[in-house]
Amino acid sequence: MSRTSSPAAGLPDELRRRLGVPDAVMIGLGSMIGAGIFAALAPAARAAGSGLLLGLALAAVVAYCNATSSARLAALYPASGGTYVYGRERLGAFWGYLAGWAFVVGKTASCAAMALTVGTYLWPAHAHAVAVAAVVALTVANWTGVQKSALLTRVIVAVVLAVLAAVAVTALGSDGAEAHRLGIGADATPGGVLQAAGLLFFAFAGYARIATLGEEVRDPARTIPRAIPVALGIALVVYAVVAVSTLVVLGPQTLASATAPLTETARAAGADRLVPVVRITAALAALGSLLALLLGVSRTTLAMARDHHLPHALAAVHPRFKVPHRAELLVGAVVAVAAATSDVRGAIGFSSFGVLAYYAVANASAWTLTPAEGRPARLVPALGLAGCTALACALPLPSVVTGAAVLLAGAAVYALRRAGARRR
Repeated sequence: MSRTSSPAAGLPDELRRRLGVPDAVMIGLGSMIGAGIFAALAPAARAAGSGLLLGLALAAVVAYCNATSSARLAALYPASGGTYVYGRERLGAFWGYLAGWAFVVGKTASCAAMALTVGTYLWPAHAHAVAVAAVVALTVANWTGVQKSALLTRVIVAVVLAVLAAVAVTALGSDGAEAHRLGIGADATPGGVLQAAGLLFFAFAGYARIATLGEEVRDPARTIPRAIPVALGIALVVYAVVAVSTLVVLGPQTLASATAPLTETARAAGADRLVPVVRITAALAALGSLLALLLGVSRTTLAMARDHHLPHALAAVHPRFKVPHRAELLVGAVVAVAAATSDVRGAIGFSSFGVLAYYAVANASAWTLTPAEGRPARLVPALGLAGCTALACALPLPSVVTGAAVLLAGAAVYALRRAGARRR
């Protein structure tokens, strides 16, 4: 298949290219170094026990395959929408639509989870109200332009990394740190490790934000392939260090029962002064993730609206700020309602299933690339596709059933729309 340019090129609804490699890396990190590291460790430890680090390694391998496939495709198709565009161009309209459906629905749930994390840490008694306020505030920030959003993300990432480093150094140097807690015992089962990897993948998936902003980065053929592996590499190092520091202080059993793992790690390490700082930073990290997620979902909504899979009115781009303002308003409104009515645990499981389905399509699309188009080694998309499928099926049963039902509903909507078009 031939190389495809941005579908918006030369049109009034074209987005403005203004993000460089550092901005793109920071947007990816803002999604990955977010609430996932504060919230995902405990449920992953409950699933894997002493095999938590094995789950993290498995999630990292699948994430690497997905990132490599996504980077090669994003360089070839530098348009807003990410795998929605890749699936459409490489596999056909239905697979592109299904990827876009999985992404928008799954990441809308993820946005709600991040917003609720903000509320839980800042004002637990009014978590839902704070969550809605956070969604409204960040939707306004996105409206004023993606460059300002990237600047805000850069500040958030810097603060979060500094606090995580302080927690890790304190924990690893404390008297309560015991290296034997890193050992793998009989409680680590293959099924538990797979489920832990699926839950931890929720925190790794942020590099998709870089690809979905493909129409707003400068020189995307160079910027995106550089930004994605850099962001993923930094996130992997941070997650590994934090996971080790929590395990050596708390141990897998205590970590599994922790409601706020990093807060309890700081307390167990004798650093009570860090506890309020960690709480504030967790809320800040969730805000960074929410900001980047809202950007990604609105851009995929824009791409689907351009192709009439969603109402075409959502394809409008603001004449002054050059952002998809109608898509951003709709996404913000839906996320605000979800944040006001849902809970964090259910949102994370549902989101993980949708994101893994999304990346399954990305790997299948990368498999069809030719060497001249920059195809990665065939093992990469094959391993990525198999890994996404295995991790999705290993998630808690309610997440699998609900996620599969939503994908089938999306397929039914597509079939009905096509049937109606043929009759017309």
